[in-house]
Amino acid sequence: MSAIHPIKSDIAAGSVYYYNDPRLKATYSHYCIVVNIDPAKDTVVLLVHASTKINKVKERRKNCPQETLVEISPIQYPEFSKGSIIDCNEVLERDVEVLRKLLAQQKLVKKPIMGLRLIKTLRTGIIASNLVSPNIQALLEE
Repeated sequence: MSAIHPIKSDIAAGSVYYYNDPRLKATYSHYCIVVNIDPAKDTVVLLVHASTKINKVKERRKNCPQETLVEISPIQYPEFSKGSIIDCNEVLERDVEVLRKLLAQQKLVKKPIMGLRLIKTLRTGIIASNLVSPNIQALLEE
């Protein structure tokens, strides 16, 4: 009898994980949001991350389509203590096993799920980006 996978068993569009992803080159954790349509069936988990440095992100992405930068308030997602921005021009691709190991090492914390309306806005932003691979964009088209 196989054990229940602690990530794969309950991952869904809108799952939020708080951890320090090495690709972000930061010394602190970020909220990373699952944007896959059906991540339990996909071979790779697609995540975008939140930043509270709204003006810095807007300046860095000033030449990108406006819909690729999604601002989210604590009213929209109460787990955020202040306004945040999601840069949909940067998508993290993670194997579910990497997330499972981080959870087992207590380096990843599961947070409350984000609403589907926000997730659809994030997907729209990713699809609108000219910096995201067409292969990733195709996975997000409903």
